Amino acid sequence: MEIKFGLFSCDSHGQLEKDAWVKRMSTARWGDRVPQVVEAEENGQRVDRWLINGKVRNQWVCNCPAAMEGGVARGYYPRRWAEVPKIVYDPAARLQALDDDRVDGEVLYPNSPVSNFAFLQADAAFELACVQAHNDALAEWREVSARYVPLAIIPYLSDIEVVVAEVERSVKRGHRGVIMLAEPAFTKKGLKRMNDRFWEPLWACCQELGVPMHWHGSAGLAEQLSLPEWKGFSKKESHTVSTARLCATPAQLIPNLIFSGILDRYPGLNWACAETGFGWVNFVLEACDHEWQQRRLWKEG
Repeated sequence: MEIKFGLFSCDSHGQLEKDAWVKRMSTARWGDRVPQVVEAEENGQRVDRWLINGKVRNQWVCNCPAAMEGGVARGYYPRRWAEVPKIVYDPAARLQALDDDRVDGEVLYPNSPVSNFAFLQADAAFELACVQAHNDALAEWREVSARYVPLAIIPYLSDIEVVVAEVERSVKRGHRGVIMLAEPAFTKKGLKRMNDRFWEPLWACCQELGVPMHWHGSAGLAEQLSLPEWKGFSKKESHTVSTARLCATPAQLIPNLIFSGILDRYPGLNWACAETGFGWVNFVLEACDHEWQQRRLWKEG
């Protein structure tokens, strides 16, 4: 097989421009619920924050180390949108940054304000409109260059037929994978567990289309699977602790996939875990083999 690429960034983030949703959603229908950047006050300072569903989110306007002009020693993300470098949100300008770093391509995970699944805190119709606007905007990066590999996000509050339709639509537009929560039921009451047969049409769809499922970092499980933050840490120490433990999430999810039979039922479906390392895989698989033998799980079907 011919290898067409050299160095590839498999955990990049596609930051959309600040008016990405305003341009693609009906303000006549949704009004100020549409995701947008607004000015707010924080600790006596004027800052820019994302407003979603009429509520200001208490998070950085651009949560991405690439936006730290001057390097990570700067110690904080941009407080105002004007501080965000154009190469972070402009796909054409970003190509020059890839060339400078000798990176052939990027897999694009979502970024602010999508990274914390903010659209879940609304109704199904609004969530779907936000998801579609995001996927359309990120698909346009692929139109700029095939060096970008966008990943589609999915709606969680809709029927599974709507979820599948959005994946099919996004793949037609150029998305090459799907990212989702590891355990939707842990994030919002009423959603189905990953093991539930509810998601089977999604697995079947992605297998047929040849696009992998993706988890990123804690995959939405940071609060459920992590110790409370110790207040004695400095900002950098706290970040180090939260990052170093990320492998704990997929280490718990892989046995879920194996013993629920999902991997057996969909052998052609690939799964990707970003920002979690890889050294844990051997230990988890060995533990699964051990449990299979010790508990004679073949008798369970």
